Amino acid sequence: MALPLSYFEKLPKTDLHVHLDGSMRIETVLDLAQKDGIPMPADTPEGLKRALRLGENTGSLVEYLKAFDTTLKVLQKEEALYRAAYELAEDAARENVWYMEVRYAPMLHTRQGLPLTAVVEAVIEGLRDAQKAHGIRSNVIICGIRNISPASSLEMAQLAVAYKNRGVIAFDLAGAEYDHPAKNHLEAFQLVRDNNISVTIHAGEAYGPESIHQAIHDCGAHRIGHGCRLREDGDLLHYVNDHRIALECCPSSNVQTGAVRDLASHPMRLYYHLGLRVTVNTDNRLVTDTTVSRELWLSHTQMRLGADEMRKIVVNGFKSSFLPFHEKQQLLRQVVRELDQIDAADFAEVPTSEHEVVSAPVGQG
Repeated sequence: MALPLSYFEKLPKTDLHVHLDGSMRIETVLDLAQKDGIPMPADTPEGLKRALRLGENTGSLVEYLKAFDTTLKVLQKEEALYRAAYELAEDAARENVWYMEVRYAPMLHTRQGLPLTAVVEAVIEGLRDAQKAHGIRSNVIICGIRNISPASSLEMAQLAVAYKNRGVIAFDLAGAEYDHPAKNHLEAFQLVRDNNISVTIHAGEAYGPESIHQAIHDCGAHRIGHGCRLREDGDLLHYVNDHRIALECCPSSNVQTGAVRDLASHPMRLYYHLGLRVTVNTDNRLVTDTTVSRELWLSHTQMRLGADEMRKIVVNGFKSSFLPFHEKQQLLRQVVRELDQIDAADFAEVPTSEHEVVSAPVGQG
């Protein structure tokens, strides 16, 4: 027996690991491309979905990231960035996401000469207007890119410093992990840490636990993006646990990139039972073809985590946010009150088999 997707749609939620350029509406990608005369591999939503392999198991992070070549083409103007940010927040609000931290690399949106400041401000404005209209709170995480130069990461770090307390809440290092160590970008991390800016780093997804070790001990990460391979180093695992370094788990994405074999064998269940602070996130709503509610539902049905365990994981999301402590404390009180009013018994349990869940279509609902 399993709780239905509707139960998880009802819960207040966070999305702490979500990429702007991987989370557009597919109709918006096509619309922007048509307006600007940008060639697309297909001219219908279904055709583009097949062409970009959205929601498919691509086998590697490098293959998975190829879809971004297409979305980035249409995100080179202020109005497009504003629209993508607003619609992302609007979509998240529809499934009762209360708080979101949206990440992207502004340097990837300057191909047509847009100033970095305009890139950042367009996204922040879109998120702020969505908050006014839909009540969802959002902040920005600016990313450096592993497989681009350390100098460009430093420039992104400088941008994060300039927009601290003006919509930017943290700094991240994303991109192809294998053969691109985070320690190459130490100058960027030193700058943001000198300015008391929170740090999260993609690590332990396409490379081993030494990548996580480096992210924490060399670069000062306060959270780890993915961390699938942390289980390969027990000593480091317990260090992460002891220091309450949150893991931004993205279950479906991890299967699609080949970081884990399938959802049933995802290490998040082990991490949770060992006491680690795990959170559930989308990574990329469009590329992964998912929602936060769906990721929670899949964690429940495929990893066999019960309703009470899932509620604790939801709370972990709010605890792990980069919000100031007193704001976080106030928000947590509201979340707990809301959760206490939602009784799992009110939702009809549905019989599921492992086969039925695995073969269920991945949708935007």
